[in-house]
Amino acid sequence: MVVLVTGGAGYIGRLVVRDLRTAGHEVRVLDSLLHGQEDIGRSLADDGVDLIRGDVRDPAARERALSGADAVVHLAAIVGDPACGRDPELSQAVNVGGTRGLLDDAARLGAQRFVFASTCSNYGRMADPTVPIDEDGELAAVSLYAEQKVAMERLLLGDATQRPDLVPTCLRFATIYGVAPRMRFDLTVNEFTRDLWAARPLEVFGEQFWRPYVHVADAARAVALVLASPPQRVAGRVFNVGHSDENHRKLDLVRIVTGHLGRGEVSYVARDEDPRDYKVEFGRIRDELGFVPEHRVPDGVAEIVAALEQERFGDPFSARFSNIG
Repeated sequence: MVVLVTGGAGYIGRLVVRDLRTAGHEVRVLDSLLHGQEDIGRSLADDGVDLIRGDVRDPAARERALSGADAVVHLAAIVGDPACGRDPELSQAVNVGGTRGLLDDAARLGAQRFVFASTCSNYGRMADPTVPIDEDGELAAVSLYAEQKVAMERLLLGDATQRPDLVPTCLRFATIYGVAPRMRFDLTVNEFTRDLWAARPLEVFGEQFWRPYVHVADAARAVALVLASPPQRVAGRVFNVGHSDENHRKLDLVRIVTGHLGRGEVSYVARDEDPRDYKVEFGRIRDELGFVPEHRVPDGVAEIVAALEQERFGDPFSARFSNIG
């Protein structure tokens, strides 16, 4: 297939592009390089990927990117609660307006598959977070980012008669961690590991709250798996992406990191400013598509520490490794 990956120079996106090319697809990328990923842009070009530097909100850029595309993997977004909270108007324009435009244009221009990157943050704060929730559970978004993702899921999976030839699939990713070409250190596992490795005091909020986690390489592999699956198995479906034994509290993450490093100065602050608290069940993607993540959090911590020791990132505290600057 000819696959358009929006956000293909991003944290997940660069690995999605790699996996899709390995699977034999022709890949095109639409990315604004918002976070200064000029090096990623060059690597895409060097690999023979058609990089269209543009914004998903731009109709002309969408038209060019979608021309002749058989499938769309829509990753481009203002990602995460802090980034959306900092600029709500921009996040609404990109995450809602851009997605609506892309979906309409994809259907009009003849794409057959549309994979939408969503989030387990859609589950919000559960009444009983000790009982894992599956894809049919209540969505209780408590942040603007999750509200936008929920709205776009409903748009995508709504009236199929409006887009009868387009097969939509929504992937609700767990919180992602691990080393990738476009590294991020504003994600919990990565941030905790960096800070404790650098012998910085770590202040942790909401240490008892549950979240699921998945390695960035496994997240990318899930995208490729969906596109490799028969359309009838993924049409109109939602899949949580992760592993049921990768639900952790922040307290657990601290123990994993300090256990690996053998040190760490950590303090805990009792605040409810982030009310998300949920455990997630990942049986559907395992049972229906055969997806089992290959990595666990301790593997990711070891991988990040090794990369830091090798000075692969230069200054790991640089703003370019964060979506919120």
